[in-house]
Amino acid sequence: MKLTLSRDALLKSLSHVQSVVERRNTIPILANVLIRVTAQEVSLTATDMEIEINEAIEAQISKTGAVTAPAHTLYEIVRKLPDGAQVELNAASPTQLTLSSGRSNFKLGCLPVEDFPVMPGGDLKHTFRLSAADFRALIDRSRFAISTEETRYYLNGIYLHAAKTEKVHVLRAVATDGHRLARVEMPAPEGAKGIPGVILPRKTVGEVRKLIDEGSDEIEIALSETKARFTFGGVVITSKLIDGTFPDYERVSPSGNDKLLEVDTSVFAAAVDRVATISSEKSRAIKISLSPGHLVLTAHSPEAGSATEELEAKYDGALLDIGFNARYLLDILQQVEGDGARFTLADATAPAIIQDVSDASALYVLMPMRV
Repeated sequence: MKLTLSRDALLKSLSHVQSVVERRNTIPILANVLIRVTAQEVSLTATDMEIEINEAIEAQISKTGAVTAPAHTLYEIVRKLPDGAQVELNAASPTQLTLSSGRSNFKLGCLPVEDFPVMPGGDLKHTFRLSAADFRALIDRSRFAISTEETRYYLNGIYLHAAKTEKVHVLRAVATDGHRLARVEMPAPEGAKGIPGVILPRKTVGEVRKLIDEGSDEIEIALSETKARFTFGGVVITSKLIDGTFPDYERVSPSGNDKLLEVDTSVFAAAVDRVATISSEKSRAIKISLSPGHLVLTAHSPEAGSATEELEAKYDGALLDIGFNARYLLDILQQVEGDGARFTLADATAPAIIQDVSDASALYVLMPMRV
């Protein structure tokens, strides 16, 4: 195998594939990237057995073949080469890869290509396309609520599925950690109406999100009951799905809340952030005391003291005191892009619904705290 390509093109591709490779591996081959050279193209592949990324890059091909090389080491070498440099990769044998660029020369030990695991694609019969901006919005407005508790593995991702809202077919993303829930939807694109409900793992969501930032205009998504594939440009990510049942989130979404509170999003968020400075790091608890046209934020800490702040608010319900985790509340308020946030409340023990006054496509549920 022998080829020549630009340092910048190789670095960009290696930055994508090496991020999938875990730093600590009990299986040595999983620390390597597979470089395969055919007469038509050069492809780089990396996997952790749960997610696989494959990217095609342009190069001047002198000799076809394949080799596996240490992903992080190769990335660091190429990263430290000067901008605009040309890189020659040459594998005269399956056990060694030579990298040459200008006066720099590196020899890397390789592992057998036959040992590199291949993730079977399967029959991904549900296929649809989304604009990168739409998929970015689905991810960004929901992933903060993904659980990090490994014992509840079925919550460690985003539940992507088809649903209906007022007879309109929508593509919906839901995430929850048991304390807060994010539900974001958009009109279902062609081909998405009959998709199975799938749970996209947290790592997969993160890798796809990073690639969206690099300027892809459209993403092709293919799904089966067990796998998902995301294709944009010359990059293909194939991932196993979380094998579990996502809870019936509709049951935890309150329906009897009858008290409406509307606040200026940025003013309210800034006040919550200030008052929460005094609350204990462990609970981050703040209390909201509501009266007509008015609210008071309060926090207490045995060590630090207390804090209060008064705000004007659009509220005409009965007097109500309710507590929230300030960090969870601020996470949700960050997703409200409009000027106003609407809270739909029942009492001090019932979950609150939070929405953007000007955008009904996202709905957030936040569990209260005792304060």
